[in-house]
Amino acid sequence: VNDPELIKEGDRVTAPKAALLQKLSIMPFTYGVLLKSVYDNGSLFDAKVLDITDDVLAAKFSEALKSIAALSLALGMPTQASVPHSIANAFKAILSITIELENYSFEKADLYEEYLKDPSKFAGSGGGGGGDAGAADAPAEEEEEEEEEADIGGGMDMFGADDGGDY
Repeated sequence: VNDPELIKEGDRVTAPKAALLQKLSIMPFTYGVLLKSVYDNGSLFDAKVLDITDDVLAAKFSEALKSIAALSLALGMPTQASVPHSIANAFKAILSITIELENYSFEKADLYEEYLKDPSKFAGSGGGGGGDAGAADAPAEEEEEEEEEADIGGGMDMFGADDGGDY
């Protein structure tokens, strides 16, 4: 038995065809507007601009949040977006001062001080495949450590400003 095809996708449903389908209790189709373009404020966009996924929304929200945090940090106005960065900057400033002091330390700073004294304790034991080359490079690493130690300070925020800003 072959089923006759009454209508095809994209064909107009005329009144007689709709009446026939209704008598047969066949309602396999939906109808509506097929959007081809979007007009907004004098601009004409393709209908694809309306295909927004959750990933796109999350990415846009993340970008806006970064901009808000950067702006509020630059202005010195604390906002919910900038507080984590302000806390991190304050920790860096306290850590840099604590590392330079001989008579004062706190639990979290001890780990950083230990690392600066002997970074080889924190070296991974995984195979990087260098062999004996690590022994020859040891003096060069110590010189780099001293440079890094001199650079540690609270005079720079995470967005590149040199003034340090308010915490």
